[in-house]
This record gives sequence, C-alpha cells and structure tokens, in this order.
Amino acid sequence: MSTPASPEPGHNHDVSIEKVTQRANDIEGKLPRLKQFFEQAKLMLSLVKDYAAGRYRDTPYWAIAAVALALLYVLNPADLFPDFILGVGYLDDAAVIAFCLKLVEQDLEKYKQWLAAKSKSGGGPVIDV
Repeated sequence: MSTPASPEPGHNHDVSIEKVTQRANDIEGKLPRLKQFFEQAKLMLSLVKDYAAGRYRDTPYWAIAAVALALLYVLNPADLFPDFILGVGYLDDAAVIAFCLKLVEQDLEKYKQWLAAKSKSGGGPVIDV
C-alpha cells in the first residue's frame, strides 16, 4: 500500500510548502553555515521547489511536508538554540536536517535519479550530491 503523492482535502500543509518556496533565497543563505548538510539540504530544497512547481510528484506528500518543515526550522532564528550562539547555534538545525534526511533518504535517492535522467535528456541543471 503506497502513500498518496497528493494531500488529502482539508490539510494545510500547502501553506508550509508555499512558504518554503517563497523563502528559498533566505533558506539557501542560511544553509552554508551547516556545512556538513549543505548539499543534501540544497537537494531537499530543490525537491520542494520541483514538487511545488508540479515538475516532480513521485514523492509521498508526507515526505514533502517533512522536508518543508525541516527547512523552515533551519530558517527560523528563534529555534531551540538560537543561531547567534557560537558553537552550538546550528547544532539543532543540523540535527533536524539529519533526522529529516534519514526519514526521506529513499525518496531523495529517487529524486536524484530523476534529476540525473532529466539532465541526460537535456532537461536542465542537476544538483550533484
């Protein structure tokens, strides 16, 4: 039994996904500080953007929502450990990204394969991680 790729009526997750796509530049600006997860987080952001644009829908909606919420957490400066605290300010961000990566690992791998196939067919740039 597979999870539907689209949300069920009455869910408000679309607001989170739309917020991520609108704040993509802010998120990308914050990601380099999490060096260990930078490339994976860029891939996660690309997945959300392709999903929101309707270019890629072969990921369960729960996975898209998890990625969107993880990226919004990274963007939030008032999280568990505020980002301005040197040494520990980004630990919680890294933990959230790491947890999300583990949660959606298979979906991200399928997305990378789709990007590679799209690139071979002349479909545009690929994020290599």
